[in-house]
Amino acid sequence: MHPRVLTLIVALAAAQTTDVPARFSAIAVNVDGMTARTGIGTLDIAINRWSTATERETLLAALVEKGPDRLLDILQDMKPVGSIRTPNSLAYDLRFAHRMPADEGGERIILATDRYMSFWETVNRPRSIDYPFTLIELRINRNGEGEGKMSIATKIIADKKNNVIVLENYGTQPVMLNHVKRESTR
Repeated sequence: MHPRVLTLIVALAAAQTTDVPARFSAIAVNVDGMTARTGIGTLDIAINRWSTATERETLLAALVEKGPDRLLDILQDMKPVGSIRTPNSLAYDLRFAHRMPADEGGERIILATDRYMSFWETVNRPRSIDYPFTLIELRINRNGEGEGKMSIATKIIADKKNNVIVLENYGTQPVMLNHVKRESTR
């Protein structure tokens, strides 16, 4: 298992735009049988509001100062920013949504939430219980199309020495999001 490393979100000085609601569709391709069935499916993402700078700072401070357990507590208490769903499932709340400009008129979107855990998982506490976050990164071009990655079961740790956030997936690789498209909200 190889952790992915991200630069601290605090270092991102990009201004966030306010266009909401925003809706995206994607084809999710999961080739890793460790976290869920392998396969392909459609994913719908709805964003009703973008997280504030204060919410982002609160989450980062919780992670750096108190660790991932406190980060999870605060994330779970946040007002939902939108939802994620497949065509055959109920929507699941997203708790964090941040958007920043990317090259040539595109945008990079970071979404986070606590991960759904079944009754069996919470009672029996297998190793997967230590991976309570779901993170999504979308890279959208100026035409509203792009790609992304979704880490369904992720552990988040602050590496204070190197000033980075370390993401460790329960599985060996994230779910690939192909054919991501911004949907019309009108």
